[in-house]
Amino acid sequence: MGLLVDASYGIAGDTAVIEVAQACGLQLLKADERNPLVATSRGVGELLLAAREHGCRHFFIGLGGTATCDGGAGMLSVPGLREAMAGVSIELLCDVDNPFLGPRGAARVFAPQKGASPSDVEVLESRMASLAARILSDTGVDVSAVPGAGAAGGLGGALMAYFGARLQGGIDTILDILGFDKAVAGADLVITGEGKSDAQTLSGKAPYGVLKRSGSVPVVLLSGRIDNHNHNALLAAGFHAVLEASPRDLPLSTLLTPSVALSNLRHAVAANTLIISDILSAPLVKTHQGNHP
Repeated sequence: MGLLVDASYGIAGDTAVIEVAQACGLQLLKADERNPLVATSRGVGELLLAAREHGCRHFFIGLGGTATCDGGAGMLSVPGLREAMAGVSIELLCDVDNPFLGPRGAARVFAPQKGASPSDVEVLESRMASLAARILSDTGVDVSAVPGAGAAGGLGGALMAYFGARLQGGIDTILDILGFDKAVAGADLVITGEGKSDAQTLSGKAPYGVLKRSGSVPVVLLSGRIDNHNHNALLAAGFHAVLEASPRDLPLSTLLTPSVALSNLRHAVAANTLIISDILSAPLVKTHQGNHP
């Protein structure tokens, strides 16, 4: 039996807004508890069923941040879910385009971030291949190479195949809701960021979405950690500066403490005032080399 967690979701009329990480997110587990070989997405199915029982027929589902790599098998194991979800409309908000299987699939790219060892990854890839075959048999949909099907440990593929969910860029949807285009039109600088910026950042993550929507306004990427191997690639993508906020000599548990994170962000901005001032005084310059350990 898995851990019991309290998970919330939003309701507006007959529309439900569900974040899958509420039910099976990495943040629910301690570092030594993370194991995608046993983690399950069943809680996501329970949230969906609860929303249907409240009369919801339209769903916005945020994919990402899960501790799972079960291809949605846990979600689908909830009794009565498939019947209950017949005829609903589902919009998946997703910022990655990774497929279900392969070198960029759910197991090989995301499972190591969830605690999987190299041998675990091979086991998970084999399981995902079997799940893809079962999904194809059940629904006639081959999710193996579908962009976004690997999101949230394969939940994206299961939701698309079994419930006809439609995938859309999560960051673009959020930016539309916030009226970002109107706000950025009068801006001199945009600062965006994430926990760690690496190759995945340029595969549709939130900072890259912000960059694409900012037009000619300079964008600074300020993240907790900048992957050394992708620093130059991030600059080449169009960020005017790429700055790392978190000291590398502190453990992750400390860095994730809200007060520490806020202090580190403030210090990083203060330490790079000259770079930011330079960008503001010469907004047509495309890239500036940021400080980086």
